[in-house]
Amino acid sequence: MRNFRKRSHDDENSSSSSSSKINHNKNYRSHHHNHRISPISDYPNHNSHKKITGKRSNFISYTEISSLPPKVKILCEIIAKTPAASVESYLEDTGIRLSQEDVEEVLKLSYDFPAASVKFFRWASFRIQLSGKHSPHAWNLVVDLLGKNCLFDAMWDAIKSMRKELLLSLCTFESVFSSYAIDNRVQEAILNVMALNSLLRAICRVRKTQHAREYFNIVKEKIRVDSETYTILLEGWEKEGDEDRAKSTFSEMVSDIGWDPRNVLAYDSFLRALLKGSGGTSEVLKFFDTMKDRGCYPGMKFFKFAIDECVRKSDAKFAKVVWESMVGKNICRPNVKLYNSLISLYCNLKDFVLAEKLLDEMVYNGAFPDSETYGLLFHFMIKQRRIKEATPIFKEMVKNEIVPMQQDCSMAVKEYIEGRDSIMGIKVWRFMIENYSSDLDETGNLLVLGLRDINRVPEAVKCAEDMIERGIKLNSATLSKLKQSLSKAGKAFAYDELLSKWKNHS
Repeated sequence: MRNFRKRSHDDENSSSSSSSKINHNKNYRSHHHNHRISPISDYPNHNSHKKITGKRSNFISYTEISSLPPKVKILCEIIAKTPAASVESYLEDTGIRLSQEDVEEVLKLSYDFPAASVKFFRWASFRIQLSGKHSPHAWNLVVDLLGKNCLFDAMWDAIKSMRKELLLSLCTFESVFSSYAIDNRVQEAILNVMALNSLLRAICRVRKTQHAREYFNIVKEKIRVDSETYTILLEGWEKEGDEDRAKSTFSEMVSDIGWDPRNVLAYDSFLRALLKGSGGTSEVLKFFDTMKDRGCYPGMKFFKFAIDECVRKSDAKFAKVVWESMVGKNICRPNVKLYNSLISLYCNLKDFVLAEKLLDEMVYNGAFPDSETYGLLFHFMIKQRRIKEATPIFKEMVKNEIVPMQQDCSMAVKEYIEGRDSIMGIKVWRFMIENYSSDLDETGNLLVLGLRDINRVPEAVKCAEDMIERGIKLNSATLSKLKQSLSKAGKAFAYDELLSKWKNHS
């Protein structure tokens, strides 16, 4: 390990000019590629030595703890004695692997060195065993140490990253407001819309949206709230299933900030709340039409939820309205999963015309049919005895090397034979014996008897011989009925040959 140079507080300040971004550089594969803390040198207070020194006087140092684990002590020493620009290189030389608890302990004892601590935090994400990611407490410690050092812009960058990871909690904001209070900037924190939105999000996440709303009412006259503020509240009402409060908040949002096509997330949550409520689809359609008139649409979040609800409730009418409004106007591009959901709806309702229409248009929207798409259509068509429509679907499946479910193939053989389409019945059977190796006896016997019943005795004999050679069990009852047909046709010799083969393979 390298020797560490003793460093003064001035060294900390000068080294803080290096980038402290929590997105990893190109030499690392990142678990947190969206986690960013801007360079501490970018902020006007980073060189305020007197100010920061005043805050540091009460920070606990690793030198004050007598029984630290060796690796924690080594890491704290590197952070304290190495320029921030070189910290990651020094840390890498140690080869130390960490637990989440180790990271938390190091951060607790490194408040005096925010730039180096952030570098350590980034490096540690590659060295955490088991989970491979930082704990919420470690993130809160980073927020706290930046705030306590008056590096508020960097602190908010960390909070943005926490929000993306859904890690914000009320503890985070206890630290934030504490840091502002220590710096005599309480009013700034209270009137900061980013602080407000982040706090409301943390409150709503624990299903306390009414508390968030009450705080919003208190500060609204002092802060110029934005669309995100209303979106957070609407998301909260949606999760809690409060349709009436969602309506009230939505009405207030429109009155306050107007209609904005960019406010997609708010429209998503509002319409989802309505769809979950007592009014259901009729209430959604009323507001949906109003939104369309103003050029405002929800996004994929609502679209997916609406289609799933339509499938669950077998509501083809609402599905058609939503689909035509969202897809027909190029608001959303549905993926394969959405197409499959809607195809399953129409198949269940026996509307195969619309189901096949969706299949035909998929590729034009960049969604390519998969095994589930074809499987749905083939299954329902066979189930409803729509064998003419099922035939091109089956052929397309074979062409695309998609294997239907064995149960559907068995059912198809039965339906084709009963429909006197021996060619397709035999074709599906051959496909089965090429792709499945077990549970073929029942279908094979059914095919042989079916061919015999529709006066296709030669084909029945060929299939029977093939079954015997492949080791597929030909029942004695099936053999007996073939004997009757062959004897009646004056071809008893053919039966004798078949019987001989049957006995030799038994």
